[in-house]
Order: sequence, then C-alpha cells, then structure tokens
Amino acid sequence: MKNFITFEGIDGSGKSTVSKLVAEKLKAAGYPAVWTFEPTDSKVGQFVQDCIRSHSDPFVTSFTFIADRIQHCKAITQWMQEGTVVLCDRYAESTYAYQAAQLEDTIKNPLKWLQDLSKDRILIPDRTFLFVIDPKASLARIQHRDELIPFEHLAFLEKVHNNYLTVSKGKRFLHLDATKSIDELVTLCYNDIIK
Repeated sequence: MKNFITFEGIDGSGKSTVSKLVAEKLKAAGYPAVWTFEPTDSKVGQFVQDCIRSHSDPFVTSFTFIADRIQHCKAITQWMQEGTVVLCDRYAESTYAYQAAQLEDTIKNPLKWLQDLSKDRILIPDRTFLFVIDPKASLARIQHRDELIPFEHLAFLEKVHNNYLTVSKGKRFLHLDATKSIDELVTLCYNDIIK
C-alpha cells in the first residue's frame, strides 16, 4: 500500500479530476484517505497564487512555492502518522517543470537549481503519477476557463511538458496516457496505490 501519492501534469491533463475520484474510491473501500493540493490554501499558498496572477519575478514565485511545500509537508507527515493515505494534486515536480520554464533565460540549469533548493527539505512520495498529454490537446480542454493564467499558453506548456518528461524518471514515477477515459485512469491509479 502506498501512503503518499502525487499527481502531476500540465494544465488540462485531468490530474485534478482523477486524483479527487481516486481519493473518493479509496474512502469508499474503507481506506482512510485525504485529498490535498498545491499551492495550498494557507496564507503562504495564497501568496503563491498572488505571485502567479501578478506575474511576479520567477525567483520570488519559486521560493514561495517551495516555502508553501515545506509547510505543507508538516501536515502531510501528520496525516501519514495517523495512518491516512495522502493524495496530493501537484507537488515538487510541478515547481520543477513550471518554474524551470520561467527561469530558463535567467539561470543556468534551472531544473537542477530548483531540485537542489528542495533537497532534504521535503517528503519524497511513494508514487508520482504523471498525466502525459500533448499540450495542444490539454489547451483545448481548458479553453472554456474564464481567465487563463500566464502558465496556460501553448509555447510555455510545451516547455513545461518537456521539463516534466525530464524530471519524471525512476521507479517512483508512472506515466499515464491522459487521453484515456477518466474511469480507466481512476482504476489504474487506485489499483497501483493499493498493491
């Protein structure tokens, strides 16, 4: 049984919908589970949202994301100590993928720089699901949103998509075809978590 699971992918990949449904399925099967997300709804997390909306300096945004995560890890640790399965919509790889795309013209090897900032300061998930989808297809899914944030544009999402593929290597990661049906994706994630 996996206890800390993260769901990653570009905007419009379906990870939020699937992660919520997986949490509900776990609860219905009798497993204590909690669904959480980043940026969080804490004061620090709200500041992250403000940074995104106001096009803040990428360094400021990166540091606030990491600060929010360090604080979030305390709550995640507490839940796991209570025997709860924690499912998190977005986590460290989101910061690496998105902020590295923002910082690429400012700093040498932004992916490594961001990973080094987090090293030994955050929890490592038991499983990270990466929802893989072509950025054009993901944008088509979210065009109805009232207001697209700066991260939700094709050229940027293509960079983010490539960053995700770069950082999601190793046994912890499971790449999922995000064009599969929601039911199929929920079943895949659920079965992987409980085994």
